[in-house]
Amino acid sequence: MHRLLGEEYNAFAASYEEPRTFGLRVNRLKTDPQVIAARLGIPYEPVPWNPDGLYYPASVRPGLHPYYHAGVYYIQEPSAMAPAPVLAPRPGDRVLDLAAAPGGKTTNLGALMENRGLLVANDIRVDRAGTLVENLERNGVTCAVVLAEKPERLAERFPSFFDRILVDAPCSGEGMFRKMPEMCKVWRPGMPDTCARVQVRLLECAVTMLRPGGRLLYSTCTFAPQENEEVLLQLLIRNPSMRLVPITALPGAQPARPDWTSEPDRAASLGIDRAVRLWPHRLRGEGHFVALLEKEEGAAEEAPPAGPSPGRRRAGGPKPQGWAPADRDSLKAMAEFCRTYLTGEAADRLLSGETAQYGEWLYRPPEGSGTLAGLRVLRSGLQLGRTRKARFEPAHALALALRREDVRQVRDLRSDSPEVLSYLQGEPLPAAGEQGWTLIAVDGFPLGWAKAAGGVLKNHYPRGLLWRGATPPTLGEEN
Repeated sequence: MHRLLGEEYNAFAASYEEPRTFGLRVNRLKTDPQVIAARLGIPYEPVPWNPDGLYYPASVRPGLHPYYHAGVYYIQEPSAMAPAPVLAPRPGDRVLDLAAAPGGKTTNLGALMENRGLLVANDIRVDRAGTLVENLERNGVTCAVVLAEKPERLAERFPSFFDRILVDAPCSGEGMFRKMPEMCKVWRPGMPDTCARVQVRLLECAVTMLRPGGRLLYSTCTFAPQENEEVLLQLLIRNPSMRLVPITALPGAQPARPDWTSEPDRAASLGIDRAVRLWPHRLRGEGHFVALLEKEEGAAEEAPPAGPSPGRRRAGGPKPQGWAPADRDSLKAMAEFCRTYLTGEAADRLLSGETAQYGEWLYRPPEGSGTLAGLRVLRSGLQLGRTRKARFEPAHALALALRREDVRQVRDLRSDSPEVLSYLQGEPLPAAGEQGWTLIAVDGFPLGWAKAAGGVLKNHYPRGLLWRGATPPTLGEEN
């Protein structure tokens, strides 16, 4: 870095002696940043490159506030908030996040899409994809399908299919050193070259899946040129239909460096400096690399091949997941629940359109997700609930996807009330005349379900999400 940065190196090195920056991104599907800044009692300091982002002081612990569990915001390093707004997916688009876990950028994409269209969130590791599902549910993202597939298999299935693709690639993580000092112990001199080979493979698959006129965003949280400028150079050499698009909406970002590649003149002629670097000594963030590419409109386009039927296994593919249209009895039980406990508009919204079933669980798949048949699907859109003994039991994900006004019976708790902590710890709440299913909310934001029985509201907050600690620190308490 000293050799690359020259006179600027001292400022770069000094930034690692300064405190790291903290940020959260408010979920625009539920509220807006000014409201949350006021409610949390923090200064309204927007992140310049993301309209939903806020800086917060190190003394604040927003992950312990009930709003976090209601999906009101996502705790995210400020630099990592840059890629999604630059990619700028539109409602109705077909969008792919190729290496999506844990889901920070994916949830941002879903919010920008306003839950309209198809968002395919893929991570090859099933354990990481489970965290991705949890984050999408909590943030009320209903247009997403979560897959655990190899990128090559997706490229084979979906040539020229997606309008927008995000490749937030696995990298050597040099931009994480201040945020996570343990990353320094993991880093090895050969990591950038190893990561670069993986990144090139991911990008080649992504280019295959991008439709003509579509846009691809490549990002890393490292400073190594071989993982940034050099990867772009190799991609552009191999794919003449791709071009870099200038990025102008990242205040404080610096142009990428063609002179840091193996072929500086060629890199300059291909416009490598249209990509940008976010440096920790130049802005309030830990650092990122962001490049936006577009495929030429005239590039050859291929229609994706038809997928196999859900009941057949494709040779060499994963075992089918058992997705099928919902059976009549399950649909009848769900309709009874909707008409009883939801308002008319919300009930009509849930009961219209396709309903899929996996075992006893019912789902509302996103538009166009039928093309995913035969792949390893971990979650298809919104989990609605399940039928038990001919009665419908709503899913936790459904509560977080609804609005307070969608439900007829709501117990709305203050965020500083002891009842909120009791609910998050799995304790029952005293009933106050409620009958049947009740939405538990915190300051108007849905938090989960409870059901009146025997004079109490029986807690239906998922066991795996229970708040295991004692009374949480206040927002002003030091870390």
